[in-house]
Amino acid sequence: MPFKDECKLCGRVLPLSYVRRCRRCGKTFCLDCMVPDVATGDEGRLFCLNCARKMVSPKTTRKYEALTRYLRFRAAFTDTVRLTFAKIDGIIGDNLPIEAYRSEEWWKNTYNTAHAKAWLDAGWETAEINLKEAYVVFRKTKAQPTVQHEKREEKSNQSSKFYTPPPVRIFTRRKPSKTKMAKLYARLKNIERAKASRPKLRGDFKPKPAHEKRLLKPKKE
Repeated sequence: MPFKDECKLCGRVLPLSYVRRCRRCGKTFCLDCMVPDVATGDEGRLFCLNCARKMVSPKTTRKYEALTRYLRFRAAFTDTVRLTFAKIDGIIGDNLPIEAYRSEEWWKNTYNTAHAKAWLDAGWETAEINLKEAYVVFRKTKAQPTVQHEKREEKSNQSSKFYTPPPVRIFTRRKPSKTKMAKLYARLKNIERAKASRPKLRGDFKPKPAHEKRLLKPKKE
């Protein structure tokens, strides 16, 4: 029985000859769920459809999205959070603009700016800004965002857009016909009969073939 493996995208179990490993994620997929390298077109480098989609249209992340995740994490066990500007730089992985160090207007609680929307979406608002000591105090608001409801909507959208690959045709070797098997069997029997009809001689002496005997036969004068 041939070895088989499961495609991680469509879930079909196929022989190993019809399964390849993605060059990016390292998981195994069937050939129907894989495409050549989208950048170079090299058919020797295969990528799964998920990785190919990420390479063609990579997901753009907001600059302050990490701050939103951090404040949602702190909301589980505290109502106020004091963060220095340097701490915020480390959370978002980038430097705050110079206006954040000079003006308190930059820290206003309004949805018109991307940075303020980051902590407002997490259910926090700025309560105290100290530009001299470079820190800000966030306070948790009463109306918390419904994160679980958003996750349920994302799962429902993913289930409705499930990928259904085309039917696969697995090529199998054809068995030889009975006529061809009979011819091969008869040929083997003829070879065995020819070997059995040869005279058995002692030692390592082997009789010369007929064409050599005719060539080496002395000419009559």
